[in-house]
Amino acid sequence: MIDNLDYKLTALAGEIGQLLNKHKLSLGVTESATGGLVSHAITNIPGCSAYYLGSVTSYSNHIKQKLLGVSARILDTQGAVSMETACQMASGGRQLLGADICLSDTGIAGPDGETPSKPVGLFYLGLAAPKGVKAFERRFTGSREEIKYQAAIAVLEILKEYLKGISGG
Repeated sequence: MIDNLDYKLTALAGEIGQLLNKHKLSLGVTESATGGLVSHAITNIPGCSAYYLGSVTSYSNHIKQKLLGVSARILDTQGAVSMETACQMASGGRQLLGADICLSDTGIAGPDGETPSKPVGLFYLGLAAPKGVKAFERRFTGSREEIKYQAAIAVLEILKEYLKGISGG
């Protein structure tokens, strides 16, 4: 299953690279639960230096606050795995990296770490762009590795749809 997910992730990263080049847009990534998998996929595409600026893997709340500007109040009241955190990670990463677009992810890859209101597989994926920031809730199943791959694919699919919207389809 991982081989299929890896193939899909790489193919998607290639499509996104073409769209970013077409629109002359730069990309940054702020990852938490995917642990760098999104950045890994993007940097596997030859020529990605034309659009990819870099990433922050902000696994700890301290790094989310210190580097990305996620507010302590949001982390205390909503938690690291929340729509608000995903939005602030994407916005903070966009500012920090100087990117046109910044993606974010925060979630629970498992097998532990869940709570009654936040099960394993719950993710929030963010996209910050010139016209604003938005986060999306997604739920995934499978092993820890499968969940991480599914989340990485999902955040790149969100970016692909955004970029296709700029193109008019």
